[in-house]
Amino acid sequence: MSQAVEPKGQIKADSTAEGSSSQFALPSHLLKSKLRPWVIIGTFILFALIIIAPTPDGLSRVGQNAIAIFVLCLIFWVSNAIPLMITSMLAIILLPLLNVMEAKAAYALFGNQAVFFILGAFILASAVMQSGLSLRIALRLLQYFQATRQRLLFGLLVLPAGLSMVMSEHAVAAMMFPVVLEMCVVLKFEPGNRSALTMMLAMTWGCIIGGIGTFLGGARAVLAVGILEETTGISIGFLEWALAAIPIVILMLGVAYLLLLFISRHEPKTFSGARELLQQKLTNLGKRTRRETYVGLLMIITILAWATVGHYFGLANIALAAVVVAFIFKLLSWKQVEKDVNWGIILMYGGAIALGFTLDQSGAASWLTQLILGDGVMTGIFLVFILAVIGTVLTEGISNSAVVALMMPIAIALAAQNGVDVRTATLALAIPSGLAFMLPISTPATAIAVSSKYVTARNTMSTGIILNSVAIGLFVLAALLYWPSIGFTV
Repeated sequence: MSQAVEPKGQIKADSTAEGSSSQFALPSHLLKSKLRPWVIIGTFILFALIIIAPTPDGLSRVGQNAIAIFVLCLIFWVSNAIPLMITSMLAIILLPLLNVMEAKAAYALFGNQAVFFILGAFILASAVMQSGLSLRIALRLLQYFQATRQRLLFGLLVLPAGLSMVMSEHAVAAMMFPVVLEMCVVLKFEPGNRSALTMMLAMTWGCIIGGIGTFLGGARAVLAVGILEETTGISIGFLEWALAAIPIVILMLGVAYLLLLFISRHEPKTFSGARELLQQKLTNLGKRTRRETYVGLLMIITILAWATVGHYFGLANIALAAVVVAFIFKLLSWKQVEKDVNWGIILMYGGAIALGFTLDQSGAASWLTQLILGDGVMTGIFLVFILAVIGTVLTEGISNSAVVALMMPIAIALAAQNGVDVRTATLALAIPSGLAFMLPISTPATAIAVSSKYVTARNTMSTGIILNSVAIGLFVLAALLYWPSIGFTV
C-alpha cells in the first residue's frame, strides 16, 4: 500500500494487496535512474550465458534452464528494474519457451487455490474498511486505552496487531495512521518528541507483528503454503498456522511494549486532549450502520469457518463463498473492489508458485542447495536458525513475497536433505519474512511512520535491530520447545 502524507496530515492511500517492500525498496530508484537499462541488459546477458553454458554434473538441462529463469527473476525482483508482477509474467512465458514446463501446466498454476484465497481475503478486507467497521473498532478501543501513556501505547500496539490478523497489515497501517497523526497534532508534539515517536512506533510494530499471526495479515503466508502444497502435496491449515504463529506474536508484542516503555520512560504519564479527539471522531462516525453489523457478522463466520472446516472445504472456497454472500446482500460494490484490490498481485503469485514448483520438480533446488551449503548435515534447530536469519535479513531489502518465492524451493530442498519436517521449514522462513522492522524501505507500515517526521530511519534501525534479534531467538525457541507439541517437528 503506497502512502504519502499530505500537508494537512491526511493520508493518501493507493490500495495494494500485499504490503510488500517492493514499492518502498531502495533499489526501486533504478526505475527512474540511468542504471535501469543496464540492469535489464546485464540480466538478460547473464540469463543467456547460463542457458548456453555446459550443463554441470548432477544437473539436468531442464534444471539448468529453470535456474536461468530463477536467476533472472531473482535480479529483477531484488532490483525492481521491472515490477514484480511483470517479472512473474516473464517467468510464465519463459517456462514453456525453454521446455521447462508445458504452457498448459504453467498457466494452470494461476488457478492455484492460494491465489484465489488471497483474492477473496482482499475483497473481504475491502468490505471491512469501506463499511467503516474497522475505523469504528479502532477508535472505540483507542478510546478505552487512552487514559494514561502506558495504556495508550498498549492500545496503539495491540489494536493494530489484532486487526492485522483479520485484514492486510498494510491496510491497517493506512487506516490507523491518520488517527495517530491527528493525535500527535492535537497534543502539539513536535518532531523529536519521544511520546510521538513511541505512538508511531507502537502503531507500526503492531501492524507488522500481528500480520504474521494468520493467513490474513499478508499474502506471504498463503504463498509459502501454496508453494509447499504444489511441490510436496503437504499443506498447513489456517488453524495450524495460527497455533504456530500467535504465541510468537504475543511474545513479540510483550517485548515491543517493554521497549516502548523504555524509550518513553521520561515522558508525561498522561496525554491531555486525546480523550476529546477520539470522542469527536466517534461522534463524526455516527451510529453503527446495518452494513457494519452485517460485514462484522460475515467476517466472524468466515474466520470461524477457516479455522474449523477450512481443511475440508478449502480456504479459497470459503473465502470466495463469503465474497459471494457480501455481494448478494449488497455489502460491497464491484466498483469499490476494483479500486481496493491490486490485481497485479494475482499475476505475481501465480508466476512465483509456478517457478517454485519447477525448481523443485527439475531437481534444480536440490542442486542449488548442495552447491551453496555442500553435503553437510544440519540439525533441525540450526536449519530453523539459518532460514529465520535469511527471511529476516532479506525482507528488509526486498518484498517479503519475493523472499518467499525465491527461498521456499531451497528451504524445502534443505529440509528434505536434512530430514526436517518441510512444514517446519516453511514456518521458519515465511514467518520471519514478515518481520521487517529496521528500514523505512522494508514495509509500507514503517514508511508511513517515517513520513510523519516523528520517526526517523535512525529510530527504526536502532529499535529494529533489537526486535529482529529477539524474533530470531523466539523462532529457535519455538521450534525447539513449542512447535513439536503441535506437530511441527525438527
